[in-house]
Amino acid sequence: MGVRRDLKQARKRTDPADRARVEVTKDADGTVREVRRAALVPGTATGSIADLPFTNAAEAPDAVVIRRAEAGAWRPVTAAAFAREVTAVAKGLIAAGLEPGGRVAVMSRTRYEWTLLDFAIWAAGGVSVPVYPTSSPEQIEWIVRDSATRLAVVETAQNAAAVATGTAAHPQPPRVWQLDAEGGAAGAVAELVALGRGTPDEEVTARRAALTPGSVATICYTSGTTGRPKGCVLTHANLHAEAANTVELLHPVFKAVTGRQASTLLFLPLAHILGRTLQISCLMARIELGHFAGIKPDELRPALREFRPTFLVGVPYLFEKIHATGRATAERMGRGASFDRAHRVGVRFGERHLEQFLGRGKGPGPGLWAAWALYDLLVYRRIRKEIGGRTRYAISGGSPLDRELSLFFLAAGIMVYEGYGLTETTAAATIVPPLGPPRHGRPPGPRHGRADRRRRRGAHQGRHRPRRVLERPGRHRRRPDRRLVRDR
Repeated sequence: MGVRRDLKQARKRTDPADRARVEVTKDADGTVREVRRAALVPGTATGSIADLPFTNAAEAPDAVVIRRAEAGAWRPVTAAAFAREVTAVAKGLIAAGLEPGGRVAVMSRTRYEWTLLDFAIWAAGGVSVPVYPTSSPEQIEWIVRDSATRLAVVETAQNAAAVATGTAAHPQPPRVWQLDAEGGAAGAVAELVALGRGTPDEEVTARRAALTPGSVATICYTSGTTGRPKGCVLTHANLHAEAANTVELLHPVFKAVTGRQASTLLFLPLAHILGRTLQISCLMARIELGHFAGIKPDELRPALREFRPTFLVGVPYLFEKIHATGRATAERMGRGASFDRAHRVGVRFGERHLEQFLGRGKGPGPGLWAAWALYDLLVYRRIRKEIGGRTRYAISGGSPLDRELSLFFLAAGIMVYEGYGLTETTAAATIVPPLGPPRHGRPPGPRHGRADRRRRRGAHQGRHRPRRVLERPGRHRRRPDRRLVRDR
């Protein structure tokens, strides 16, 4: 299988191991206090994330950066075409009255227009404010008021109605455009493009040039467990540090070892910071990116088979559902017991293979190899087909992935790595290094450019349980229950 061949090649290379090296700080008694990985990419001193589409267009205008779902097919969008569309929409936002630092809310499921609007808002010098499409009018009211949002783009008429209801009492409700137009209307993107025809391209260039790494890029409202959602203010430096280190860590290894043009289908909500940083990373590395609005596995699997990504980023539920669907299919065919045996064989095979990779064992024996070969024909290849047939790697986050499930997918030829992060850390704070063994049941180490620091609380606090403090580059501000307009 491809993933095992990749791991064999990786063992002969020194650079993947060097990239994963950690620095450990201990107390005199040997207690670990900090685990740190140095950044792979230095922080940017100039420019902003808004420059990405235009850099791609200048350096590789014909490179396919996005594949857009249209009329039942995945239409390629080149770097030059994407930059032109970003400029056109940015001019429309400027014509609509967006000032430098102004807030624009985006309320939509994951789709091509979300990415387009994000970069257009930045190109116009604005700040994007993501809103979950399922948000209630009360939640929308708070986010719009707290962030001082004046413009909003929503997906559906229901979303538009929720914004109107929530902001009806505001002295200045936001101006709203709707992506899915009704009654013969043009739709938000077409309306903005038409609105901006009288605005010169030079105005967009000037707005981009005025941005710095310290400029605010987005305000993400977290779904806190108590009280109202809190606005997490992230800068262009924050987004660049996350995306650039992710690309430097993951993309060169996957490309150099697998020899494939990387591609992924983004189905995570773009109102969540992980989805946002994933789209930025893909554009930065010119990885082909597709969008899919559904997050239910039954809806997602047909899109995966059509798009055929080389890697995925998801949550444990997706992998659990793929496994459960395979089990249910086998049960309908009268082969439930065979699937259960394939699961047990896969777990044992994955364990032996990892022991061999780590130099702790001889690997699968002849009998286990024979059993794996049988179930690869009967079960594992069907699992690979369910997610497009080309996927070798996946990253799972949000909650722990079951150890046996991870080993089962490894036997099926898909290495699943785990990561953990927060909105405040601009997504991933820890991740298993690529082409290294998964850490089943153990937290991953800090990602490059991050530090995991543990300290004990003072005795006067009555408890001594260690706390984890995550550091990351760039500037971050979180202001609960305060008007963020003061940052403008």
